[in-house]
Amino acid sequence: MSLPYFEKFGWESHILTVRPECVQGVQDSLLAKTIPDHIPVTSTSALPVQYTKLIGLGNLGLRCFPYLLKVGDRLLHQKKFDLIYFSTTVFISMALGPRWQSRFSIPYILDFQDPWLSNYYKQSREVPPGGRFKYGFAQFQAKFLEPRATSKVSHIISVSPKYPEILQQRYPHLKPEQFTILPFGAPEPDFEQLSSLNVQQTIFNPKDGKRHWVYIGRGGSDMALAVRILFLGIQSERCKNPKLWQAVKLHFVGTSYAPDNRAVKTVEPIAQELGVADLVEEHPHRIPYFEALQTLVDSDAILLIGSDDPAYTASKLYPCILAKKPIFAIFHQQSSVVKILNQCCAGRAVTFKEGDLPNTLLPKVVLQLQWLLSTSKGYQPDTDWQAFQPYTAKEMSRRQCAIFDQVLMTAS
Repeated sequence: MSLPYFEKFGWESHILTVRPECVQGVQDSLLAKTIPDHIPVTSTSALPVQYTKLIGLGNLGLRCFPYLLKVGDRLLHQKKFDLIYFSTTVFISMALGPRWQSRFSIPYILDFQDPWLSNYYKQSREVPPGGRFKYGFAQFQAKFLEPRATSKVSHIISVSPKYPEILQQRYPHLKPEQFTILPFGAPEPDFEQLSSLNVQQTIFNPKDGKRHWVYIGRGGSDMALAVRILFLGIQSERCKNPKLWQAVKLHFVGTSYAPDNRAVKTVEPIAQELGVADLVEEHPHRIPYFEALQTLVDSDAILLIGSDDPAYTASKLYPCILAKKPIFAIFHQQSSVVKILNQCCAGRAVTFKEGDLPNTLLPKVVLQLQWLLSTSKGYQPDTDWQAFQPYTAKEMSRRQCAIFDQVLMTAS
């Protein structure tokens, strides 16, 4: 999202990445077309997953690490670079930062889009995404590699204000001035070109006469409280006016990180328990990026479901706002999602805090459900686009480049 704007703010980019065929998961060939033609891309290979999975090794970071190291070394030796920017959830690659800083005297920045080393699932005793063994192995690696990655870092960008607090407590050598809170920018150009791409979403038929409410994003046990709050509200309202709810369908899309054949549904079991399963369809598989945008645009309302972890920040918020649909969010009261929604007048939210029970929030949820049902087909919220401007990809890119400038000035 930032790449189209970097040059405008004085920075030339060169992408080091892994070839798409080496990456498991959903592919979206249209994404590559959003990279400006003038930006060079160097792609590496990775150990074939069909062989490494025989020894339980499917992690992309481990499979591509030796290739990134070799190709990165060669690239940095051949060309003059001023800065290395790690913006990825393949956290293992961040451990290359200190090596390249030492060998080539190039400062590096880490962009934490999610926590790398985390004790959330240990404290909550919930089952983590991918299962305990896979998650435990990833955390075992993080215990060794995160300290290395942060040892010589010049700056850390984080989507959540909680991560800097945690990292400073964990690594006393890191100072407050080395951190910047910077969420993902809103991808306005992607929405501008969406209609010309002729993308077809396969989740529902927008012309079937029903009201389709959509949630796109991961599920999991930490989302269960918000899901339960929502379904209790629907259960309560449907008892009063069942006919009104006959035309409503809720779609939860991309709730699992696992491959399609191993994806486990986490939303439908709660719907079954609370007697609203006939209104709910869960599609646990991930869908391509532009199909996800089209699904939001085709919907009649957008649901935003939050984690019980107060550090959780939903990067999917901005596309939801740009889809120009009524938004109903259920989030922890400390989440930045609530602040941004209110600030931009882009949607409505019900908040919870630790220890809250779903029943106690029922009156607030019912009020918002009644509002959603009252909105007409084609309703667009009266969003304050001027207030939204600081969250656009262009503005976030400007702030990124200001950090790049600062790091370069300090390093020289």
